[in-house]
Amino acid sequence: MRGACAVAGVTVLVVVGAGMAAAGDESGRPDLARYYTQKIKWGTCKGDTEAMAEATGGAKDIRCGHVSVPLDYADPASGDVDVAMIRMKSSASGKPRGSLLLNFGGPGGPGVSALAGAQKDFGFLSKDYDVVSFDPRGVGLSEPVSCGDADKSTDPSSGGTGDAAAVLAEMRNVAAECAKKSGPVLPHMGTVNVSRDLDVMRQALGDKKLNYLGFSYGTRLGAVYAAQFPKNVGRMVLDGVDTLTEPVAEQSLVTAEGRQTALDNFLTWCTGNAGCVFGTDSRSARKGMVRLIKDMDQMPLRSLDGAEFTGQDVVGVLGQALYSRQAWPALSQALGALLADGDPRALIRMSGGLVPTGIPATGPATGPAAGEEVPADNMAAALMGVNCADDPDRPDAAHIEKEVGKLQKQFDDASPVFGKSMLMPVLLCFGRPAGTKYIREDVRDVKTPKLLLVGTRGDPATPYRWTEETARRLGSQAVVLDNKGDGHTGYLGSTCVQDKVNGFLLYGETPKSGESCAADEG
Repeated sequence: MRGACAVAGVTVLVVVGAGMAAAGDESGRPDLARYYTQKIKWGTCKGDTEAMAEATGGAKDIRCGHVSVPLDYADPASGDVDVAMIRMKSSASGKPRGSLLLNFGGPGGPGVSALAGAQKDFGFLSKDYDVVSFDPRGVGLSEPVSCGDADKSTDPSSGGTGDAAAVLAEMRNVAAECAKKSGPVLPHMGTVNVSRDLDVMRQALGDKKLNYLGFSYGTRLGAVYAAQFPKNVGRMVLDGVDTLTEPVAEQSLVTAEGRQTALDNFLTWCTGNAGCVFGTDSRSARKGMVRLIKDMDQMPLRSLDGAEFTGQDVVGVLGQALYSRQAWPALSQALGALLADGDPRALIRMSGGLVPTGIPATGPATGPAAGEEVPADNMAAALMGVNCADDPDRPDAAHIEKEVGKLQKQFDDASPVFGKSMLMPVLLCFGRPAGTKYIREDVRDVKTPKLLLVGTRGDPATPYRWTEETARRLGSQAVVLDNKGDGHTGYLGSTCVQDKVNGFLLYGETPKSGESCAADEG
């Protein structure tokens, strides 16, 4: 979300894309001038965001603010959404190049807390840029959506096809509860709207062009922006490239397979080291992990205040920690404490200390600003909201009833640990309106400056083939950097990738398409 140059006093603004229009447009499209003429008032970050900033680099160069965007771009009069933002001011002695906007992935990942906890990781880029991130609409401090405990009230993987009708009835109830608890923002989530929000941010930041670094889901967002606003694209990097074509079910299945592979690799590593709580045999360790999850789902740990820590909570921590090999030693110790002493506190701390793309944050878990609360299920609810909004496939009830048993087996086969949690987002789209066809049909052959796409061969979440597929869809402007290493995304896992990305963003040095980084450079 970078780039725009806001000119004081200008009432007619350019930036038209995907049905948007500026003031005075005779096409009858909505007038968005009041959004494009706003300025961000930066101030001291509050609450846990401020504490995180101080703990991980000093809060003096970190400021927080917000922009207002239309709830509904087709009807701006229907209300606004306040999008929370954070800025790490450039260390340049003179005037910075502008802003570099980061999206850390998800969907559902908060950018405010992520950047507050990762200042050192992006300090080099702040030599030339004000480094900026944000909580997308419905996420974190930006009017967060929630389903409460509704999405935990049913277990779609517990029964066979005979339970399908009951599962679907419960899914309808979940959809209704999500709508009730989330308020008006839920129907207006999705990448197309967040991309439009990015352009408002670009202008409010005072940038003519959007300079952007997106991780994981953030690559989908960047690609959609490039299609909607090609003339406003500056230097754009997409790292850990998401698919633009595969439906939610396929994406979830691929993620389940990738996470299981990463878990198997972790257990092989663990059992090869002294002191591994799972022993010395990797096959037995894999069975032990499945048994641990099942046992804790049946008999959760309970704290003195009655809070539960279940097997699915363990799965949630694993899903984050396995994205980075750097987190494996800490994960091994945390699992040891859980199995040996029934103490989940180290795992809980790990869950708060990792951002969604697998980039380790260096401080404690973050929370909302003072006086605000982010629902505990916000990331899961936002992931559902965005993925359903981005997916036009919506099979009818009869088809789903017929397929539930088959889906259950597919996901269990893909991963006995992650299959259950990855099936839930697929079923949660049932009963919701079909999503947009724009991403699948129109995000292609962009007319932008060169885009740098980073694909990692051993990525457990976004397989390398998605990088190649997305590059072909985006066309001749997409340049691929082939990272032959492991882990989800490459920027903080490989010195070579970091150097190439920094060179592109800071100096405009574009790698040759197909250029690679060796696995041992990290």
